[in-house]
Amino acid sequence: MLKHLIVKTSSLGDIVHMLPALTDAAKQVPDANFDWVTESSFAEIPAWHPNVDNIIPNNLRRWHKERFRPSTWPEIKIFIKELRQTPYEKAIDAQGLIKSAVIARLSRGKSWGYDKHSIRDPFASYLYQHTVSVPYKEHAVTRNRLILAKSLGYSIEDCPLDYGIAGNSDFRQALEQLAISFQIPDKFIMALHGTSRKAKEWPVENWESFIKAIGNTGHYILFPWGNDEEHQRASYLSDKYKKALTVPKSSLTTLSGLIEKSAAVIGMDTGLMHIAAALDKKGIGIYPVTEPRLSGALAPGNQIENIGGKDSLDASAINEKMLKLLGQEPV
Repeated sequence: MLKHLIVKTSSLGDIVHMLPALTDAAKQVPDANFDWVTESSFAEIPAWHPNVDNIIPNNLRRWHKERFRPSTWPEIKIFIKELRQTPYEKAIDAQGLIKSAVIARLSRGKSWGYDKHSIRDPFASYLYQHTVSVPYKEHAVTRNRLILAKSLGYSIEDCPLDYGIAGNSDFRQALEQLAISFQIPDKFIMALHGTSRKAKEWPVENWESFIKAIGNTGHYILFPWGNDEEHQRASYLSDKYKKALTVPKSSLTTLSGLIEKSAAVIGMDTGLMHIAAALDKKGIGIYPVTEPRLSGALAPGNQIENIGGKDSLDASAINEKMLKLLGQEPV
C-alpha cells in the first residue's frame, strides 16, 4: 500500500474543500492511503473520511503567538518527531503557504505543491521538490482535487463530486449524546450565523425577519455558536422567539450531525456552510463581502444557492427563497 501525506492545516472550510480529493484518490488509486497534517482544532474533519489513516495535529497558530513561551518549542519538537515517524511516497501541500510548504519538506517524503503561478504565496513553490500547475481561478474544491490528481497521476474527469462523509456513524452517535441534554426538534433549519469578520455578518434584524417568516411553517430555527458574541446573538433570538433555539456548545461532529438531520441550512461565509455542502443539504449561503464563485459552498447536487453582494442583505428575498426550498408558498 502506498502511503502519502496531505498537508492542509486550516481553516475549517479549506479542510472540507480537500475531502473530495481524497474520494477521487480512493477510486483512482485504490492502493493509496493518507495521513493528514492539520490544526488540532480541526482534526475531527479529516477523521470523518474513510481514506484517512492517521491525523498529525499541530497548533501552528498558537505556536506563532506564543513563540517565546518556554513550552512552545518542546511542543514543536514533538510535532516534528511525529511528522517524521512514517516514510511517505509523497507529501502533498494543498495549502500553498510557506508554513505548510515547510511542513511538507520536513516530512519523510518527496514534497509536492503548487507552482509559483498557481498560489498566492509564490515563494512557497521554491520549497517543493516537485510542483504542478493548477488554474488559480478555479473553485477551491476543484483546485484541491486537481493538485492531488496531478501529484498522483490520474484524471478527475470521470469522478463525480463526492466529499465522502455523508452518513458517517460518528454524526449519529454525537446526536444521541446531544439528545440527552437538548431536545432536538423533528423539523428544523440550521442557521449558521457565526463568521470570522463583522463585515461578513447578517444584521440581527434580518435573522428576526427570517425567524418570523420560517417559524410559521412549523420549523424551528437552530442557532449554534462558537464564541461569546455568537452565543449572545443566539441567546437574544431564542429568548425573543419560541421557534428559535440556541444549540448547546458542540463539537464539529455534533454540529455536522445536526446539519445532516436538518430540513435545510442557511448560513454566512463560514466553514459550517461547507460542511452543509459536503452533506449535500439544500440551503442558502450568504456572502456580503466575499466572492462565492471561487470559495462558496459547493454541493454535489447543487442544492445550495450562494448569494453575494447587496442581494445577500435583502432578507425578504432570502426568506422567500427558503420558503420555496421548503415547498412553501411565500405569504
